Amino acid sequence: MIEDQQKIANANILIVDDKADNVRLLEMMLSFSGYNNVQSTTDSRKVLGLAQKTEFDLILLDIRMPHLDGFDVMAQLADLNDGGYIPVLVLTAQNDMDTRLKALQLGARDFVTKPFDKGEVLNRISNMLEVRLLYNERKHQNEILEEMVRNRTLELERRNMELDRTRLEVVRRLGRAGEYRDNETGMHVVRMSKSSQVLAQAAGLSEEQCELILNASPMHDVGKIGIPDGILLKPGRFEPDEWKIMKTHVQIGADIIGNDASPLMKMARIIALNHHEKWDGTGYPNAIKGEDIPIEGRICAICDVFDALTSERPYKKAWTVDDAVELINKESGVQFDPKLVVLFNECLPEIIDIREQYADAEF
Repeated sequence: MIEDQQKIANANILIVDDKADNVRLLEMMLSFSGYNNVQSTTDSRKVLGLAQKTEFDLILLDIRMPHLDGFDVMAQLADLNDGGYIPVLVLTAQNDMDTRLKALQLGARDFVTKPFDKGEVLNRISNMLEVRLLYNERKHQNEILEEMVRNRTLELERRNMELDRTRLEVVRRLGRAGEYRDNETGMHVVRMSKSSQVLAQAAGLSEEQCELILNASPMHDVGKIGIPDGILLKPGRFEPDEWKIMKTHVQIGADIIGNDASPLMKMARIIALNHHEKWDGTGYPNAIKGEDIPIEGRICAICDVFDALTSERPYKKAWTVDDAVELINKESGVQFDPKLVVLFNECLPEIIDIREQYADAEF
């Protein structure tokens, strides 16, 4: 924990705003909060050159600037990173959904609205740097793996086991991070993953596949890290533009997980990308239907909905098990795979045992 805090304090941060007063204010906030490596510029044309010299862990980027606006800068950064993870926190006085949606599409991860609130700014910076630290850890693990393959040393087997344990820990930590952003508890991902393993076993998947589903499914909603709080935590119904942004969490999650070659990370990406697809083809992000949806996504979809419905949260009461099962049965052949719904009903006693064994603390 102390080591992680030191890494965050030493993170490379770039402030980009054409207003010198805004830059000075942000520099003071970061300096007083213990951040050691902060650079800044009021000229957006200099960002690319700075990014070529320094791999920034976080870029605080204004949108409305002369010469190059924030969208142009993000496009340059995307080219520089070859489409990889861009840690951009957008600074904007604009709240319109078109601006936010365009920024998300270009790689922005979060927003801070002007005039700045110190607490909000520092919390969002801290959250993004924690995610960046996990991203760097996963990237470093990949580099270690590539080195081991090249060298073919006698340490290969031991190091592979070490990497698997580290990957599993990254999956769990990112999974928890996604749930906490959504006012969920850590027990939701435990119950959902264990229930998914039970349903996978009933569906006849191999022991290896069932184990991968157990360990990968906690990351199903990790992309919620990239959804602005104003949308993610909204208690009422989403407006159409808000819903469009909310749905991007599946692609954001897949991007965060990346294209790691390990079976665990491949499975995590499949689940993150497909657990909101629907059997009738009306789901998202790709509107695929039936058995074109990977079975891992179909399994996790049922277990995620069941646990969400039967869990109490600060903003809702828990459904009864009977009511939740009734809805799942009603959605058989619509939202859910009908064969899996039959198996879910057969597995229900075991799934209820999991629910009771890993119950949430009372609110």
